[in-house]
Amino acid sequence: MKKLIGTKDFYKKVLFIAIPIMIQNGITNFVSMLDNIMVGQIGTDQMSGVAIVNQLMFVFNICIFGGISGAGIFTAQFYGKGDQEGIRNTFRFKVYACGFLTAFAVALFWFADDFLISLYLHEGSEVGNLAMTLQCGKEYLAIMLAGLIPFAISQIYASTLRECGETILPMIAGVTAVFVNLGLNYVLIFGNFGAPKLGANGAAIATVISRFTEVGIVVIWTHAKKAKYKFIAGVYKSFRIPGELVRTILAKGSPLMANEILWAVGMAMIAQCYAYRGLAVVAAQNITSTIVNVFNIVYIALGSSVSIIIGQLLGAGKKEEAKEKDVQLIAFAVASCALIGAIMACFSKAFPSVYNTEQQVKNLATALILVSTLAMPFQAFNHASYFTLRSGGKTWITFLFDSVFVWVIVVPFAFCLSRFTSLGIVTVYLLVQATEIIKCIIGFIMVKSGIWLQNIVDEL
Repeated sequence: MKKLIGTKDFYKKVLFIAIPIMIQNGITNFVSMLDNIMVGQIGTDQMSGVAIVNQLMFVFNICIFGGISGAGIFTAQFYGKGDQEGIRNTFRFKVYACGFLTAFAVALFWFADDFLISLYLHEGSEVGNLAMTLQCGKEYLAIMLAGLIPFAISQIYASTLRECGETILPMIAGVTAVFVNLGLNYVLIFGNFGAPKLGANGAAIATVISRFTEVGIVVIWTHAKKAKYKFIAGVYKSFRIPGELVRTILAKGSPLMANEILWAVGMAMIAQCYAYRGLAVVAAQNITSTIVNVFNIVYIALGSSVSIIIGQLLGAGKKEEAKEKDVQLIAFAVASCALIGAIMACFSKAFPSVYNTEQQVKNLATALILVSTLAMPFQAFNHASYFTLRSGGKTWITFLFDSVFVWVIVVPFAFCLSRFTSLGIVTVYLLVQATEIIKCIIGFIMVKSGIWLQNIVDEL
């Protein structure tokens, strides 16, 4: 039992990294929740259209995360080694990766908007108008495209800063952006202070403006503080990256990039399986994911802490300490999320009641929230295990552990349950969430084996 508990200094270090990330993500998700409630006051159709597009945006966001994550493993270890030029090169790699992904996403969303949104539109409930939901979604998506480039740039900078131990600046930029988003939503969705009443389109405009706000803060401040953020000095003087580093990042990072993309698409496919049961399920899922995202900030931030702390220890050659601290980090994440899940359950009935939607949707959302609370400790364990394996460069293993698991087990399971059984959607949702237990067993075996204890920058 003692092996699971760290020292006070250890938890101070963890919280020093995790709390700014929690604050940023917490405020972001809380404001997103308020945004969602505002759109939800307009009606089920607009709320569902926005929810579908946000599912597509989620896939893009995760793809960007994947594009920077492969290089991010090396950034953390280069920082632990004290190699600033190495950090510059990983930064440049992120620019190339995110530029390609963003260009592809803009083209895809522009030319295939009808097809992508229609994947989530099925008859199956008495709630909602499919044609109106499709039109709302298309208009919302067209505006959101303008925010993809600033989002990608801000992630390049923010991820590099975090991997170098700087979590405050990304937090400040993110928090400022979400408050800009919240204020503009209030003005543009409802037409307050003499502004036009734009509904869901107003929410999209507010989001785009907030993205430009965030990227402006993080980029200007980073370049203004070159003495502190040494890697940024001269980062754009050349876009050349040493061939050996590119090959190594691709060898280690390609599985990670592919994993993030396939995992995100897998999550979208699972949501599409649920949506097969009708628009009431789409609306209920939207409400559920909104509150779940607010509470998920704990295990997400602790996962980032695993990546940063363990990556830096491995880069410094402290393998035994890395193994000891990793066990304590995973235990802390699971215990924290068990408590968080219990708190979230208390809001399961109250939260859906604030939406201007049908009672059927509210009741369904309450049930889905309760199921999500049960899954949270298992998700925390799997998230921390994933970042443990990733920190040591075992990206092929993380690929198998994460996206292959989703596509081989979870997606087919959700597809069969939604299409070929008469089970209620709550039961389907519960059974799909229960697959996290299988993943926990696999994660436990791999983390305990110690195969991830590897310094990947010594030879570079």
